[in-house]
Amino acid sequence: MKVAHHHGVAVFLGLAVLAVAGVFSLSAIAQDPAYHDFADKRGLLGIPNFGDVMGNLAFAVVGMAGLVRAHHRWPRHKGADFWLWAVFFGGVFLVAFGSGYYHLAPSNATLVWDRLPMTIAFMSLFSIVIRDRMHEKWGLLLFPAFLLAGIGSAWYWDWTESLGRGDLRPYALVQFYPVLAIILMIALFPPRHDGTAKYLFWTLGWYIAAKLLEHFDPQIFALTGHVVSGHTLKHVAAAVGVACMVPYMKAGDVGPDRDEKPAAGAQPV
Repeated sequence: MKVAHHHGVAVFLGLAVLAVAGVFSLSAIAQDPAYHDFADKRGLLGIPNFGDVMGNLAFAVVGMAGLVRAHHRWPRHKGADFWLWAVFFGGVFLVAFGSGYYHLAPSNATLVWDRLPMTIAFMSLFSIVIRDRMHEKWGLLLFPAFLLAGIGSAWYWDWTESLGRGDLRPYALVQFYPVLAIILMIALFPPRHDGTAKYLFWTLGWYIAAKLLEHFDPQIFALTGHVVSGHTLKHVAAAVGVACMVPYMKAGDVGPDRDEKPAAGAQPV
C-alpha cells in the first residue's frame, strides 16, 4: 500500500540514518583472506581459474546491449537521463574486465578492480530507481554524490588494507543499503512510468539468486560433478538480473509518464 509522498520520504531518510549509524557502530571489518579461495581453480587454454574468469563475459554482453539500447534512446532522452543509463550499463560492462582481472589471480590487490566498477553500477541503479519512484530531479542531483561515495568506498577499503587495518564498512553500506532502499521504494512509491515494476522485481530476484550461488560456491561445484561452480553461476545470474533492466529502460520510453501533463485539448485514453 502506497503512503503519502512526504511520509515515504521520511521513512526512506530514516532507513538511511539507521543504516549509516548501524554500520559505523561496528568495528572496522577487514577482508577475510578465505574470500579468495574459490571452488573452481581449474585452468584452461592458459587461463587460470577459467570458469570464474570467463563467466564475466556475461557482463560484457549485457553491458554492451544496454549501452546500445541507451544510445537508441538518445534522440528522445538527451541529457542527464541518458547519462544515468549509460553510466549504469558502462559500469556493468567494466565489471567484466575488473572481475575477470581479479579472478586471474584473486587477492586483495586485484579485488579493488573488481569492486570499483560494481560500485558504479550499484550507485547508478540506485539513482535510476530514485528518479523513477521518488522524484525525477532527486535521482539526477544525488547521482554525482552517490557515484563518489561508491568509488570512494572501494578506494577507502583498498587504502586501509594497505595500512594493515582494512575496513569494509563503507563498501558494505554501498552494496547493501541501495538494495534495501530499492525494496522500500517499491513498497512506498508508485513508478513514474507504468510497466517498470516487474522488471525491477526480476532484477532483485536475480541479485538474491546470485548472492546465494556465491555463498554456496563449493557445494554447487560438488553438486554439478565439478562441471561448474556456484561463483561462476553467480556471474551469470547477476548478468541476467542486469539484463532485466534493458526492458525496464524501454518501458520508460513507451509507458505513460505520471509526471507528464496532457497537451491542451488532448483526450484521456
